[in-house]
Amino acid sequence: MQHFKSLSEMARSNGMAPPEHPLLALIRIQENLVINQPEFTSDCYMIGLKKVKAGFMIYGRTKLDHETGSMVFIKPRQVVEMKNLEFEEDGYILFFHEDFLNGHSLNQEIQKYSFFDYETNEALHLAPKEEKVIWNLFNTIELEYNNNEDEFSREIIMANINSILKYAERFYKRQFINRKPLSGKTVTEFNKVLAQYIEDGSILQGLPSVAYLAERLNISRRYLTDLLKIETGKTTQDLIHLALINEAKNRLRTNDSTVSEIAYALGFENMSYFSRLFKRETGVSPSSFVTKHIN
Repeated sequence: MQHFKSLSEMARSNGMAPPEHPLLALIRIQENLVINQPEFTSDCYMIGLKKVKAGFMIYGRTKLDHETGSMVFIKPRQVVEMKNLEFEEDGYILFFHEDFLNGHSLNQEIQKYSFFDYETNEALHLAPKEEKVIWNLFNTIELEYNNNEDEFSREIIMANINSILKYAERFYKRQFINRKPLSGKTVTEFNKVLAQYIEDGSILQGLPSVAYLAERLNISRRYLTDLLKIETGKTTQDLIHLALINEAKNRLRTNDSTVSEIAYALGFENMSYFSRLFKRETGVSPSSFVTKHIN
């Protein structure tokens, strides 16, 4: 698998002219453009605004085809493959090397945007008004990209990249809300998988990780975390803890085992951690809960 350390290497591999800027490339997609690129990784971020007519693109574990997506976000060293990609209409692909962010606040801020860790089938679907907003930002970047560079160019481009990311975060939240029936199903399936993990004894191996639960649901860890946060107001870890404490309460009422035995049976290796978590969720210690129940 090829790894591109620079945008120039990537351009040469695709038979394209080198970018105007060594750390930034803006490609305007035309309807007749066809892209083929075997699996590769790079040191670049990629933000794409496009609608696929034929072919497919793979990143993460899933495939973006003509039925999905319009905006995708790819981070450095993520595996990407493009095969016979054709597009329905004009679009943009923005590449910027991670070094382009050096010395700028966006270098740290970009790490907080979880959608760079989403799967292909979790791409952002834009409403017409939202698409217009993103097009305006790309057009401003294109204008600066094609102008003679001066001391303001980089800051203006950075500001517009930052705005694209902020709007994407807003639009993703709208997408979660608008797809509540689908989100609700995911929450239900999440609870089923978690309950099964406890019931079948897998809990004896330790507390379930967010990555494990996301894999069972066939979605990315970051997407699951964000979806649950919007839908329930709680993090994935919070919901795992709530399920375990509810199970602990049930066992403390009906089981002759000691508090420590129940804690260990639920995957808690640290008794003090279990007690703190139990008290935080119920307002009383496990031993007080048992005493109250017996009385």
